[in-house]
Parts: sequence; structure tokens; C-alpha cells
Amino acid sequence: MTVRMLEVGKLPMELLDALLTRYGGHDERLVVGPRVGEDAAVLDMGQRYLVVKSDPITFATDEIGWYVVHINANDLATTGAKPRWMLLTLLLPERKTSTSLVEQIFAQVHEACEELGIALCGGHTEITHGLDRPIAIGLLLGEVERQDLVQTAGVQVGDTVILTKGIAVEGTAVLAREFGQKLEERVGTDLVARGQRFLTSPGISILRDAEIIRQVERPHAMHDPTEGGLATGLWELALASNTRLIIDLEAVHVYPETAAFCQALGLDPLGVLASGALLATAPRDSAQQMVTALDAAGIQAAVIGSVEEGPARVDVKRAGGVEALPTFERDELAQLFG
Repeated sequence: MTVRMLEVGKLPMELLDALLTRYGGHDERLVVGPRVGEDAAVLDMGQRYLVVKSDPITFATDEIGWYVVHINANDLATTGAKPRWMLLTLLLPERKTSTSLVEQIFAQVHEACEELGIALCGGHTEITHGLDRPIAIGLLLGEVERQDLVQTAGVQVGDTVILTKGIAVEGTAVLAREFGQKLEERVGTDLVARGQRFLTSPGISILRDAEIIRQVERPHAMHDPTEGGLATGLWELALASNTRLIIDLEAVHVYPETAAFCQALGLDPLGVLASGALLATAPRDSAQQMVTALDAAGIQAAVIGSVEEGPARVDVKRAGGVEALPTFERDELAQLFG
């Protein structure tokens, strides 16, 4: 029997889908269970839904505590939920962990929780054999009124696809912070310094993006493109809803810093870690109002595509017609860390 060894990064979507189908749990109160494309689980608690998300930070980062809170909060935001309670599992490397490092990480978690109104209510910490860097895993819980729940699978035929900010905010920040010296030699110090600030400006949080969209009207779907970049996020949106997305890549904003870093390191921006952007779908008139409201709030947004009947696929407009959007089995960043 041939054994396939997997690369660093997310499991391939077809493998994950098979595993979740075979082993995923079922319960009468489980409203949204484990499935490709959905950002969080949803449990029926009576008058409202409890939304639950777990996500780790495994790429090296000097802001890991702040990072793990915001990454988990983003996924709750896509459901319309308000993040409320967090548990943190912190795995720390042996012979590399000082009391000051632990204090720094906890201070970062506290700052981010205070900013978002989240209570840190438990978790686990340990010094772990075999690690070369800290790993933080967040478990975040939030609440949403039953009528306000939004799902990735909610995409409807005839919808318009919206993208906030651009690509790839998180990936650009990670590249600037972790490969800054190499990039400075190729693109200059000013560009790298700007990229290092991407965590907060334009920022990886999408809570405000989602809130502004919901103030206009409840969208049919929202999704947080993360590992595997915008391309993977779009494919997840299509697969979750069994629809066909037609995307205009010329409407997708790529930051100059992102383009320069990716060109210097031989990466495709479409497959680079994309937290900071929010995908949403809504009827055409509502979508345009959402874009207008986002722009008025200082958040760049654009209509980047439309939704047609399935089967699930993502196509892009080209001069000669349409062709399938590229897929990425792993995030482009993984080849650098691998």
C-alpha cells in the first residue's frame, strides 16, 4: 500500500471532507457541524445560538498572544456572533521559554481580549518537548440571536460577492516580520517597515467589517479566507453552498507591499494567508449598499464576482472567456517555513 506523506499546512480539502463525513459528530442541538467551508460550529441553546471556534497560531510571530484572539474572533464574526469567552492552550518550547516571554504573551492576550470585550476564562499552559517556538491555540465562544445567524453555506444564486480590504493582509505582515532581512535586500527597508504594520493597519481583524455589513442587511453568507489565501476561501465558499462563483480578479485589491514581497520570494498572492479580508455575498442592490457603507467607514471594499447555479466551482474572467481559479493544497507561506 502506498502511503502519502502530507505537506505543511491545511489538510487537502477532499481528504478533510471525507474525514468529516465519516467521523463528524451529530446531535439534535448541533445547528452547524463540522464541514468544509464553515468557520465555526453552532449549538442551539434555546433563545439564542452558542457559536464555538478553535484555531491555532503556528506560524512564528512576535505578537502571538494578540494574534490568537483576533484570528478566532474573526471566525465568530462571520456567523454574526459576538465573541464572549475564551480558553487558551499555550505550548512553549523547552530551554527557550523565560518568565518574561510567558508574561509578554499573557499581556498580549489580555490586551486583545479587553479590546474586543472577551473574558479569558481558562485553558492550559505547558513547556513542551520538541517545539522550536511557542504555539497558541484559542477556543472562543460567542452568542448570536437565532434570526441573525449567517453561514458560509448560505450563498444564493444571483448573489454578488464582496471582498473587504484586499489580499493578503496577514500574509504580508508575517512575511515582513519573519523574513524582513531577506526582503529588505530585495525591496528596501521602507516597504518592509510598512508591511510589518499590516497586523494593525489595514489590520487582520474583520469584526468591524462584518458589523458594518450586517447593519445594512443580513448577508446571505460571510467567510474568513485564511490559510490557502483568497483562492482557497473562494473555493470553500463555493463548496459549502454548492454554487459556481464567477470572479473578476481585476477587482481584487492587491497591496503594493504584498505584490512586491510575493514577487521577491516567488509566491502567488492568491494563495497567501489572507486574514484581514472578509468575503460576503448578498443580492446585488444590498451588496452595493454594503460596499458604500464600508467605504464611508474607511474600509476598502469591492464587488469581485457573482454567483450562479452549481455544481461547486470557482471561475475567473479572462479576455478569452473564463477558466478555473487556481487551487492551493497548502498556503504559499508554508513552503518558506517548511
